[in-house]
Amino acid sequence: MKKIKLLVTMLYLFGILQNVQSQQVQISKEELIALTHEWKGERFPDGRPKVPDDIIRRMKSVSVEEAWAVLSNAGYNYQVAEDWQIINPDSVLVGRAVTTTFMPGRPDVWKAIDSLGKKQGKRAQNVWAVEMLVKGDVYVADQFGAKRNGPTIGDNVGNAIYARTGNGIVYDGAIRDLEGLKEIGGFTSYYTSYDPSYHNPGAGQNRDLTTMIVGINHPTRIRTVTVMPGDVVLGKMGVVVFIPPQLAEKVVKTSEIVRLRDQFGHQRLREGKYTAGQIDARWTDEIEKDFSKWLNDHINELPVGKEQIQEYLKDRTW
Repeated sequence: MKKIKLLVTMLYLFGILQNVQSQQVQISKEELIALTHEWKGERFPDGRPKVPDDIIRRMKSVSVEEAWAVLSNAGYNYQVAEDWQIINPDSVLVGRAVTTTFMPGRPDVWKAIDSLGKKQGKRAQNVWAVEMLVKGDVYVADQFGAKRNGPTIGDNVGNAIYARTGNGIVYDGAIRDLEGLKEIGGFTSYYTSYDPSYHNPGAGQNRDLTTMIVGINHPTRIRTVTVMPGDVVLGKMGVVVFIPPQLAEKVVKTSEIVRLRDQFGHQRLREGKYTAGQIDARWTDEIEKDFSKWLNDHINELPVGKEQIQEYLKDRTW
């Protein structure tokens, strides 16, 4: 009988523990590592994949089509998000995703979440994830398209994000203080809409309670894309591509090879050395040898780093 009572007590305590843990807005390190198990490289202290800075830098030159092709061939068919308004549309947004999920406000749930945050010394919910950002991050937020009384980002929070990351945002919702945000030089940002209102920072006010934070660095949804913390964000040409960290290096290297082959092919076509049919088809050994020689001859003039070209040439047999 005592054993049964002890078992019941342990199960009860376990249930309480699980319930408390389930209220944690931020994902645990163990859960994050388990969900991103295909990444074998360096991680941040909280478990988020940390794609190397060199890959992040080189990603800026990758085209949307090149990224899409690699991801699609790997079975990732829903990684491109479209239909954005953009701050600094002529710039490229690249960085590591920090994900945040908001939901429509519900007073009882909002109070429970906010109470938990206050015990941890946190302030307003709209900056919980912002205060975790580091250089090179991109703040990626599912704000469920909220508009009236929905914006959690204005020029103050925008400046805080930029100061921490040197980057912009991908934000499925309305932003406010658009003029002020545009004054932040490098704040290249993708957002859904604009509204002059702001989110309700607390319950019990005479306004609609429209937003509450429910997840930091959990999987989140942006348009039709499932975004994971640590994904590499590539925003250009009006769309955003979310690249799983384990595929980032492959995307970059494939893009660089395609870029070099295209430049070589275009030059040889202008020179009349080969026909369009020869360049569009699988290259013969003769063309491949010519390409290798061309790479060596122009190694200091090409739009790909010398070290990367040397590495590529090392593996070629022509």
